Amino acid sequence: MRKLLFSLALLAVLPLRLWAWGVDGHRAVGLIATNHLTEKARRQVTTLLGTQTLALVSTQPDEMRNLPEYKETAPWHYVNTALGLGHDQYLQAVKGQTNPNAYNALVAKIKEMRDPTKTQAQRAEALVFVVHIVGDMHQPMHTGRAEDKGGNDIKLTYRGKDTNLHSLWDSGLIDYQGLTYTEMGQQYDAAVPTALAKTWQSVQDPAEWLFESYTAATQLYAESAQKPDLDFRYYPAHADLMKQRIQQAGVRLAAVLNEAFK
Repeated sequence: MRKLLFSLALLAVLPLRLWAWGVDGHRAVGLIATNHLTEKARRQVTTLLGTQTLALVSTQPDEMRNLPEYKETAPWHYVNTALGLGHDQYLQAVKGQTNPNAYNALVAKIKEMRDPTKTQAQRAEALVFVVHIVGDMHQPMHTGRAEDKGGNDIKLTYRGKDTNLHSLWDSGLIDYQGLTYTEMGQQYDAAVPTALAKTWQSVQDPAEWLFESYTAATQLYAESAQKPDLDFRYYPAHADLMKQRIQQAGVRLAAVLNEAFK
């Protein structure tokens, strides 16, 4: 508990470095997930997090990895593979990796979160990472190539300003729409029919979520190579994909927690 409290206390004074979905995107995922929790899962989340919410803890792992004691968590936010893999090849490549990555970190943290032999502080910290990693998995560029750091080295201009492919998908498109995370979560969740949410939740293997992101990232790489100067038309052409990935992350996170705490 002391390690966790010490880490969280430092977050207020550390410079913010944002990764997948930025603050608003991650918190929207947490808010959507909260709306889909069972009552039992909701009680367990409250027991572990106290007065904090899924939305508010969702960004903490990005901030925590600036701390020396969490340095090893940096690879937990992404999975790098070569482009051009088919579905079965991709799943085999992801599950066959022995180096730390988002897939094996999520599997480990779900197990730790529900382990009654762990302390409450350990289970709470595991929950925080589960919330964050599920969000990361649904950001397409977190399944990008290692050689360009998931698109960080793919330089672009967006509406006349310098950026890169990864940053554009982390926060650039989200910022463009001008919504708070509360507005995002409410509007995005309200637009998901119950039947569609159940369909998304039926895809339970996190490697499949990664393959969805990988498929999208392949297209985004191809587009950026063809046209690195992006104008106002980029947002409307990609807003539905961005929105869907956040919606899917939220309802799937709820499914993970509902199953873990049933």
